[in-house]
Formats: sequence, C-alpha cells, structure tokens
Amino acid sequence: MGTVTSEPTTADTPPPDGGHDLSSPRRRGRGRPRLARLYGPLLAFLVTSGAFCAAWVARGTFPFGNTGRAINDQANQYVPFHRALWDLVHGQAAGDLLFTWRGGFGQQFLSDYHTYLGNPFSWLVVLVPRAHVDLAVFAITPITMGTAAALMTVYLGKLQPGPWWQRGVLGACYGLCGWALSDASYIPMWLWGLVALPMLGIAVEWCLEGRRWPGAALLVALAWYGNFYTAMMATMAACVLLAIRLITRDTTDGVRGKLRALWRAATAAATGILLTLPLLLPSFLSSGSAQPTQAAAFDPVRIEIFLAGMLPATHLWGGRPRLYVASLGLILAGTFLFNTAIAKKTRLVWAAATLLVVVSFQFPPTQYAWHGLAVPNGNPYREAFVFSGMVVIVAWLALAHRPRPLHLALVAALLVAATFALRHTDDFGGWTWPAVLGGGAVSLLALVLLALGEKRRALLPVAAVLMVGVVFAESTVAAAGADARRARERWAKPTATTSKSINEHFDAVRGVEGWPAYRTDSGAPQTSYNDALALRSEGPQYYSSYLPEATYRALEPLGYGFKNDGRTFFGADNPALDAIFSIGARVRPGTAPGTWTGSKFPAPPLVTVRSGPYTSPNPAGSVYARQENVLGATVYEVPPVTRGGGADEQTYAATCRPGSEAYWYSPALYGTLLAGGTERPLEDQMTGVVPLGRVPASGRVDVTVKTRTEGATAGEHPLGCLDRAALDQTIAHLKATGATRVKAGGHTIEATLPQGATGTAVFAMTDVPGWQCSAPVRDFHGLVSLPLSPGTDKVSCTFTPKGFTPGLAAATLALLALASVTVTGLRRRRAGS
Repeated sequence: MGTVTSEPTTADTPPPDGGHDLSSPRRRGRGRPRLARLYGPLLAFLVTSGAFCAAWVARGTFPFGNTGRAINDQANQYVPFHRALWDLVHGQAAGDLLFTWRGGFGQQFLSDYHTYLGNPFSWLVVLVPRAHVDLAVFAITPITMGTAAALMTVYLGKLQPGPWWQRGVLGACYGLCGWALSDASYIPMWLWGLVALPMLGIAVEWCLEGRRWPGAALLVALAWYGNFYTAMMATMAACVLLAIRLITRDTTDGVRGKLRALWRAATAAATGILLTLPLLLPSFLSSGSAQPTQAAAFDPVRIEIFLAGMLPATHLWGGRPRLYVASLGLILAGTFLFNTAIAKKTRLVWAAATLLVVVSFQFPPTQYAWHGLAVPNGNPYREAFVFSGMVVIVAWLALAHRPRPLHLALVAALLVAATFALRHTDDFGGWTWPAVLGGGAVSLLALVLLALGEKRRALLPVAAVLMVGVVFAESTVAAAGADARRARERWAKPTATTSKSINEHFDAVRGVEGWPAYRTDSGAPQTSYNDALALRSEGPQYYSSYLPEATYRALEPLGYGFKNDGRTFFGADNPALDAIFSIGARVRPGTAPGTWTGSKFPAPPLVTVRSGPYTSPNPAGSVYARQENVLGATVYEVPPVTRGGGADEQTYAATCRPGSEAYWYSPALYGTLLAGGTERPLEDQMTGVVPLGRVPASGRVDVTVKTRTEGATAGEHPLGCLDRAALDQTIAHLKATGATRVKAGGHTIEATLPQGATGTAVFAMTDVPGWQCSAPVRDFHGLVSLPLSPGTDKVSCTFTPKGFTPGLAAATLALLALASVTVTGLRRRRAGS
C-alpha cells in the first residue's frame, strides 16, 4: 500500500481504495466537504465526554447523585481558585490578576492563575452563578478530554488520510487514556496537556508543510498558556514527533527542506513560548521563592507493575503509571510492526521512538527531563499521556493500512496472555479482565467485520457501531472503576463543595465583612484549605505551590498551623494574632448543626505606626514572646510548666492569673488534648495556637495530651495566658496612632497617617517578593515596614510580580515578530494573485 503519505493531507481527503469513508464528498454532494471535516472530531468529542459522564452516572456522583465529586486538591485548590476567578471577573475580588488580599494575608495571584486557572475552559465558570462554580469546574474535565480527542482526530488525519469515523474512534481512545481517567481527571489545568499534544502535533505538520507559521506559533502559545508543566511534556513529545516525521517523510528538496522545516518549528516554538512569558517568567521566579518541599527521589516501579499499567481499565494504587488505552487501540497498535503495507523504515522508526519514550519513564535522568529537571511531588509518571498518544498514533497508521485479521487475532491473544501473566501484580485492576476479554473480543470482531466490509459493504455500519460502542463502554467502566478504586484511598475521599452549611458559612462572612477597614477570618472548621478564596474572607488560610518562603517564615513562628511542608496555612482563633493582622471579624459555628455566626471586635488598621523596637520579657523561645515582639506590647503570662505522665499520655500543669485566657501550642504532638473537661484534636504542625478557656479562680491550668507521636513533648513553654485588658489597651493604642485611612487597590495599598507620625509604618502583610513602596522596605518580623521621615503623612506600596515587566517586553517583541511575518505572508499572497 506504500508508506505514510508525504503529501499534505486534510481530514476529508478520501482514503486509499477500499477505505469506505462514509463522509466522502462523492457521496455527500457539493458543499459538504468542509462540514465533513467536523464529523470525526465531533464523534471523538461526544464519545469521550459521554463516556466520562456516563461513569459519573454509574457511580452516582454529583451532579448525578449524592456522592461528593471533589477529591484532594480539586476541593482544596481548584474549586476555590475558580471561585476567585468568578469574583475577579464580576468585580467582587479583593485584589486583581496580579495580587489577592484574600488568603495568606496578601499573596501574588498571577502565578496561581497561570498554574491553576490556565485551562481556557476555566473561563466557563464565569458564565454560571457563583453558587454553581463547582459544577462548572467538574464540567471542565469532560469538555477538555473531548477537545483533546477531537484534536487528536484532526492530527491523525494529517498523518494519514482515512475514514472520519475510524479516526474519531481512535481519537476517543486517546481522550480516554488511563492517564486522563486515573491521574488527571480531577485536575483541570493538567488536562490541558492532553489537548496540547495533538495541538502541537498539528503545528509540527504545518511546519513540515512550510505553511501557517503564525498559526503554529499561536498553537504553541495556546499550549503553554494552558499549563506550562504538561505543556513542557507535550512540547518534548512534539520534538519526538518532529524527529520521526523528518526521518520518515519523503521530501523533494532533501536535507535542505528538512533543515527549513526544523528552523520553522524551532522559531515557532520559541515565538509561542515567548508570547506566554508574562505568565511563564513570574511563575518560574515564584516557584524559586516558594516554600521548599521535601519531594522524594524518583523510585521506578517494578517492571511487572509498569507493564500492568498498559493493560486496559487498570487502576493501580498510589503513584503508579497509568499508560493504557482502550483494547481497540492496543490491538491495532500491536499489529503495526506486522503491517507490510507500511514502509519498513516508517514502522521501525515509529516503533523505536514509542519504545524509547516508554523506557525513558523508568530512568531517573530522563524522568527528570520530562518533569523539567525537578523531582515530581506526587505521582512521578505525569507524562504518561505522551505514551498513550503515541500508541494511538501507531494504532491509526495500522488501521489506515488495513491490518490482516490473522495479525489482529494474534495480538489479541498476546494481550490475553500478558494479562494472565500479570494477574498477580500488586493491586491488579478488577476491571482489567472484563476489558481484555469482553472489550478485546468485541474489538477483534469489529475489526474483522471492517476487513470483510471491503467486499460486503453492509458489514461496515455494524463494524462502526461495534467500534464506537466498545470504546464507549470499556472507557465508561474504566473511568467508573478508577473513580471507585481511588475513592478508597484516604487522600482521595470525595468531599462536598456545595451544601447548606457552606452557603450559610459564606453568608455569615458577608454579614461581618469590612475590608479594607479590617480583615474577616472565615474561622474553623474549614471546608477547604483555601476558604479565604472560596468564602471571600481575608484570613491566613491559603494553599498554593507558590506560597512564598517569606510567608512561611513570617507566620510559622507566630503559631499558625500549616501543612504540605509549609505551602498550606490554616487559621488560629487567637486575639493577639488577630490584632497583629488587623482581623476585626470572625465566623464561628452556630449552636445548630450547619449554621454559622459572625462577630465583630476592635482591630488595629492595616497600617500601624511603631515608635521603636520592642523585646518581650517572656521566654524568647515561646510562640507567645514572638507574638508580643510583633505586637509591640506585653500581653501574655508564660508560666513554667510541670510535665508528668508517660510517653502515650502526657500531663502538664501550670499556674496563671485567674480570669486570664489560656492558650496552648504544641506543634510536635499528634493526638488528643484534654483541658477543662473539653477534648480537642491535636494534629502536630497543622494545629496552631488553640484556646483552652478562662483560667479558673484557683489559677491552676491542667492539660492532658494523649499522643501517638513517639518521643515528642509539648516543649518548654506550650502554655500562655492572655491578659485581655492589656491586649485591649494595646489595640486602642495602635488604632489611635495608626493609619486614619487605608485604601487597598487590586495590587496597591495606601495609608494616610496622623500628623507628626514618627518611627516605622508596619503593614499587616507578609514581606513577599514584589513589593515596591514609597520608602525602602524593611523587614519587620516577616512583615512589610517603612521608615517614616519627618513630615510623612502618607505611605503606599505597589505589588508587581517579579519577572512580569521583562516578560511583557519579551512577549511584545514576539508579538511584533508574529505580526510582521503574518503581514509579509499576506502581501506575498496578494502579489502572487
């Protein structure tokens, strides 16, 4: 049949003789070829999104049932960040695209936007009411997967012409690959990598054909705009595809033509990436200044587990590779090397490249290359979709050249044998056997009928229905199985993102808000790690991969709880901390379940004036002394503590002034705290300073800790007793000497000071990289502060993400280059006509 065509092809090009393209213009009449191009992508989109939604229905998950849909970071990050995007677009955000005042006491937002909201379909959430943002977030998954399948269908047609419905079915195999179903189905921004791969493949073909260079550059930009992490993997895969095509594609101008194609691809890639530099460079720099994590070194899984990940409908536990596509794609891909209708060089190059790609997943140096020279924090096989894409490509090349039934049967038998050999692999998927035996049998029958259909045309519709049906059914089962199996893991337990309690919590925050006169803390228990974004409050709660090390160093010593190596911070119900960070309202659970009440209380302004340095008289190593150093006044009594009990049940006793308020801090202990007849959970570093209640008339404070933390204690000074009168006096002083007016813009803050103010202006925000102020910024225990020169009555600061300005300059140059090439091309075409 010849080699893979070297001529430019389109999706509606008639297939080789005998292909029976049901969309052929010869059958449709004039005026239909352009419409026929949409049939394959539309089929792929419908099968992919339909199968994924059918799995939701089968599982009874929201919105098709009562089971929670959001798992892990979907509940803690993606839904809250999308709610923040809704607020931003609708003018109800405290901040803008560069900065947010909600969470972490003020944090950069541009890098978070690029990382968590870059998927273009994320903007669909702004079209629905805010109460339904979570539903829109869930819908992003099937829409993105369907789009990826549709684009793969187009790309397959560019590699080799053939029937639209066959390309559509294999496009759906790609959109429903194991990586999409098991790893990325709840991660909207990662799923854009699934789209980026075929999109960049199309850009590669345009460069090879010597046309549409601006379009190729824009496709690269679109890929990197969506999510730079998976776009980087897709770009590396596109380099592999380019190399394969340069080797296997016949050209009339030989080496010179291939060099020109390589130059076009390189310049298009560089231009496209430069166009995203205003987002990419700040994200890169923010990552460098983020709180470090303790990611483990890459440890490849055993070979049998790795191979089991290629079996259809497999979902292995934990960070295992999910490399499979539906059995139809696997069987077809397996016949690729046997298909003599394809040129030998083409078969060897594609097979070798696919093998090298999958082998590279098992070696640390190449794994680090796939992940941008970084150690993956989580599943180490995040590039698995690249292998699935290549499997689908070789499957299409095999199908387009009509594999023999004998070869199909042989590969199907090998698939069954491999499944049998791997059946004892750890956590072998329960749906794998039905997919291999049932899906494999139907796939084999459909392909045999397709081969017979060359002479018996009545069999073609039957083959088409079987091929579509088996991919739909098998993928639905695989998605439902992955969802059910994953839900059994503690970290992936589904949670609700919409409920009566959440709605009441949101309304309670609205009832006491007063930004920027004071901050509102949404309180505990938290619905998500990003409640400040989700509920429109301004507390410390924030969870981001870009949370700066500066924020960690400011908040951790003061007694705020944290998680994820310091990239997640929680609130603390502590009046001294409230005074430091200008928190003037707090929401707490009401007396009835699911209800919330808000309360207001006096708070200093966001900008206060300190006359000089202050050092607490309390023990320097205690969290209470550190709070006093920032507050600038003595408000605690930190008594000596007597420790007793054993390793599992520790007792602590101290004496404080009766009527004061006792607080506890023990970040090294995990277990249960008992004080004053009340039990409270202790979750080591996640639990910040916690209130114990008023000190009784006896002045004695007794605390019992039942802990499972081996060899740890509460330390020397876990107990502090707050003098509320002293704190109230300090707050009144800070209000009287602090800013008389504060204006907070999107990424700016301006304060008017009392006449004659001297000393240091302290801003209730952490000294994160990017602040430029009206005076040189000085660090004040991790907060932004400015020295006040005589006569200063106003101070102001503006936040600009590091790298944003040079990124804009580079993007402008790239845009000028793109425009000049486009205009030059238009002029040449006009001159030629």
